[in-house]
Amino acid sequence: MSSWRSKDILQKPEWSLQRALYKSMGYSDYDLSRPLIGIANSWARTVPGHYNLNHVSEYVKQGIFQAGGTPVEFGVIAACDGIAQGHDGMHYILPTRDLVANDIEMIIGAHRLDAVVLLASCDKMVPGMLMAAARLDIPAIMVVGGPMEGGCEFDGRAADMTSVTEALGMLKAGKISQEEYDKLEDCAGPSCGSCAFLGTANTMCCIAEALGMTLPGAGTIPATHAGRLRAAQASGRRIVEMVHEGLTARQIINQKGLENAIRLSTAIGGSTNAALHMPAIAYEAGLEIDTDLFEELNRTTPHVARMYPAAAPNVPDFHAAGGVQATMKQILPLLHQDAMTVNGKTIADNVAKAEIKNPDIIRTLADPWDKQGGLAFLRGNLAPNTGITKPAAIHPSMRTFTGKAHCFDCEEDANQAILDGKVQEGEVVVIRYEGPKGGPGMREMYIAMKLLYGRGLALKTALVTDGRFSGTNNGCFVGHVSPEAAEGGPLAIVQDGDLITIDIPNRKLELHVSDEEIQARLAKWKRPEPKFKRGYLALYSRLAESADKGAIIRHELE
Repeated sequence: MSSWRSKDILQKPEWSLQRALYKSMGYSDYDLSRPLIGIANSWARTVPGHYNLNHVSEYVKQGIFQAGGTPVEFGVIAACDGIAQGHDGMHYILPTRDLVANDIEMIIGAHRLDAVVLLASCDKMVPGMLMAAARLDIPAIMVVGGPMEGGCEFDGRAADMTSVTEALGMLKAGKISQEEYDKLEDCAGPSCGSCAFLGTANTMCCIAEALGMTLPGAGTIPATHAGRLRAAQASGRRIVEMVHEGLTARQIINQKGLENAIRLSTAIGGSTNAALHMPAIAYEAGLEIDTDLFEELNRTTPHVARMYPAAAPNVPDFHAAGGVQATMKQILPLLHQDAMTVNGKTIADNVAKAEIKNPDIIRTLADPWDKQGGLAFLRGNLAPNTGITKPAAIHPSMRTFTGKAHCFDCEEDANQAILDGKVQEGEVVVIRYEGPKGGPGMREMYIAMKLLYGRGLALKTALVTDGRFSGTNNGCFVGHVSPEAAEGGPLAIVQDGDLITIDIPNRKLELHVSDEEIQARLAKWKRPEPKFKRGYLALYSRLAESADKGAIIRHELE
């Protein structure tokens, strides 16, 4: 048996059929004598963050050829969270994560490829690919497409895609003109790339680097920079070396690497969606990351780097300031310094020469923006298992809030009510039946929060949901409430006018209703009919676990 997986099915004469099939596509004996390196390319003309991946892939191929390997490229689906926002399309977004992981597993398994380069940039494709790498445990390296450049100036900062939604609220409130709004549509996104703010896409690209699955510094190089292509070529060379070294994914995606990645995510104020994806990646590696560990790491990791939505700078600004490597150097005393990375070096080795280039974005461990990290996990009678919020994006004055519930059973109804001016100061907007099962697919309540901001209610209202949020949301919000309403969680029985308290410092989410009244209401509650009765979403709603478990789909045999 060869140490190369592909050689097991390419030896003459028994495996000449397989050789002939490769040769029918133009591969030569020379090509088939080298390691076959899969390129899982999620290029698409439907997703700005993936629009450049075909170009990036060409440089990956160059690197593979240079190092003595043969690239074997295949396609992987990609969907855009932004384009799916605010309508039925968002039901499909989180479920694509598992399809991406499954697709890569199927191709690598069917073709016995020796290694894989993972090309993605956006919200569910990056974690889906990391899940596949952990599941397969073969040599794997992540290559991201890079963040989008910032756009024209708007509302005191470089515009990005969130500016358009915020501006809609401003337009409806009469704060800007139709002409100003129309101009913003043309200049908010000046280039391809993952959206310029620190949303889930860029959070997961930073996490991939902190985990050690990208080359150092490669997680945040802007999509339009030549350095992005050089990093792709270097990654192609490195993956062939990893095959010869026997360096596989689970030597990197292990407990040390996962904990380092979580600390980095909270140190930069990353997306709440990290709390969905990190448990799912851990699960594929045969490990468990629970909410208690997440909370411990968040409480003990200072917030040292700020980007939008916590501050005006964007991710390209963060990259210029020193990026992930400079941030990890600041929190190095808190990290597992001996954690291995794809370049064959430890985290400590990689960050040794990193430096802060802009202290207005990245601060030192001794002088952080906040003593605790970016996420907080709340519990209480409204969230017996947990709810998640992001204090890094919440004004200090809003980290404790009590208001009257204004309840909606779906996102669309809430959005329309906000646009129509029916949501008032002092209310807690409750959006339920949007969890993994009830949604299904756990839609993002991104638009609702941006509309509140645009109407001037961001510091006067709050939002609680069993759905989730974009990494760019700010205001006072709690998502991932578990158990979700569709599973009979207390969120299902909240009534208009009930008082709700969000207490982030004390990690509480409380409904001001007696336990007896909660139980009486639950006794009368009836489970709603499934929204989808056929197709993959119907299957997903039956299989997906709750948000506090990462909305994973378990696949091991008992």
